[in-house]
Parts: sequence; structure tokens; C-alpha cells
Amino acid sequence: MPETITLLPLPPASPQLNPVERVWLYLRERYLCHRMLDDYGAVLEAVCRAWNRLLDETGRLTRLTAYPYLTASGIP
Repeated sequence: MPETITLLPLPPASPQLNPVERVWLYLRERYLCHRMLDDYGAVLEAVCRAWNRLLDETGRLTRLTAYPYLTASGIP
């Protein structure tokens, strides 16, 4: 870790600071809601399928995680 960067732990309930929260919300709303899955294997398969469908949507992951405080700092 460079000396110029200081890591700070996120508060427990801070979805506005954690971009992955928007990814999970998107996956739950679009691909994983209203489903009963039989076992762990079915859950794993459903999540992998949802993730791959998200990756097929060109630019969607970038749009979901592009918080202003991240893009303003020069991160594309």
C-alpha cells in the first residue's frame, strides 16, 4: 500500500460509500428476486448466472459503481 493512501473502515450501514451494494441491489431486483432455490448448488448457479448476465450488459457495472467521489478523483 502506498504511503500516500490511508485505508478507513466503512461504517456497517453505508451503502452510499460502498459501490458493491448497488451491484447486489441490481442483481437482486433484476435476476434473483421471487425465487425459491432448492440447495446451495442452486443458489450458486443462480448467482453465477445473474453475474454473467450483468457482465453481458456493456457498461452496466461501470454505471452502477461510478460514484461521484470515485470518478472525481480521476478513476475512470
